[in-house]
Amino acid sequence: MLSILDIIEDTTVDGPGFRTAIYAAGCPHRCPGCHNSGSWDIRQGQLLSAGEIADRVLKNELADVTFTGGDPLYQPEGFTRLARIIKEKSSKTIWCYTGYRFEALFTNPVQYDLLKYIDVLVDGRFEQSQRQEGLIFRGSANQRLIDVQASLQTGQVILFDYKPQAIFDPVLF
Repeated sequence: MLSILDIIEDTTVDGPGFRTAIYAAGCPHRCPGCHNSGSWDIRQGQLLSAGEIADRVLKNELADVTFTGGDPLYQPEGFTRLARIIKEKSSKTIWCYTGYRFEALFTNPVQYDLLKYIDVLVDGRFEQSQRQEGLIFRGSANQRLIDVQASLQTGQVILFDYKPQAIFDPVLF
């Protein structure tokens, strides 16, 4: 079971294109200035199974998926089950926001397992002092957009090179 605050369909702010954003409850980082401090308490979420969430995600054929929160890596087992179902039943991309650094996830086998299903990881705590206008899909300059699969293959961090590609991409407007 996953503790979920909300599921927002057809959002365009949590990654490129239309996405279904799954907001996890619970975050150990408690970053000062967090835009979603109401997500910190895991008890604030509604308990849903990975299957229930996947059914909802898979009904929307056009939207890709974003795990956000809170911090999805605070509930790694459930999000790994969810990501596995999504990848087995669709070609959807999965973005994941986390306050953990990519390199730190290698020390926790349960969190590391989720990386196998993630396409882009936005990593690092929100740092209010590094907030800048014009950052795309991240809150502060210290956060990285990481191409997870390329990084896992090469053994080094490969940044995701985002280029707006569709007329409906909000960055183009």
